[in-house]
Amino acid sequence: MRLDLFLVEKNYFPSRTKSKEALEANAIYVNGKLQTKGSMDVSDDAIIEIKGELNPYVSRGGLKLQGAIKEFRLDFKDKVIVDIGASTGGFTDCALAFGAKKVYAVDTGTNQLHEKLLNDNRVISLEQTNILDIPHFPEKIDYLVMDVSFVSIGHLLPGINNFIDDDNALVCLIKPQFEVGKVYMKNGIVKDRSAHIKVLENVNEELKKYNLGIEKLIPSPILGGSGNKEFLALIKRNITTRINFIESVKE
Repeated sequence: MRLDLFLVEKNYFPSRTKSKEALEANAIYVNGKLQTKGSMDVSDDAIIEIKGELNPYVSRGGLKLQGAIKEFRLDFKDKVIVDIGASTGGFTDCALAFGAKKVYAVDTGTNQLHEKLLNDNRVISLEQTNILDIPHFPEKIDYLVMDVSFVSIGHLLPGINNFIDDDNALVCLIKPQFEVGKVYMKNGIVKDRSAHIKVLENVNEELKKYNLGIEKLIPSPILGGSGNKEFLALIKRNITTRINFIESVKE
């Protein structure tokens, strides 16, 4: 049986997705040896050991936001957060873990937010809702965080711009696979370094139209689900971007 299926069958993990995450985290040992490939064939009597730190959040997205919070030295304690593109709630879960007082989980989809978060009174679920259609929130927003798919960041900026002021910031996951044309993609992955650089430059130009800029930028600590390199940006009002995007994108 495949290792990723074996881990679910033997109740090590609740789903194949979770077993895959554990394999990617170098946490699975089979008969004393580290294994990272879910396709590996294992016998029914294989000895499984789980080592290291597994994803504590409801989805892999939480690890991405965690990386930004730590690298950008952000303080989420007792803060009000808007999570744009909440989906399962990885960013929301992470924000709460770092002390957020309340999270507005905004997503155009439905029935995606994890049950754990639906049952948390600190989370306000706004499903079937586009950030472009929200006129205001009933309280001051301390941070916006965003992880969206199948749409360009520039398309959402008119809505996001309404909620960024001089005292807060946006933590944005930049996904090149949704910012470039298919000519730059191979099997759904953007591998060309020049394409990554161009994406960052283009996003920055879009931000300038709204008097916004990238103050800090890091590569995502983990790859996207399909293996795409992604980036995390700290975006603020009245900031002139001084980042060298060529130096920021490693080979």
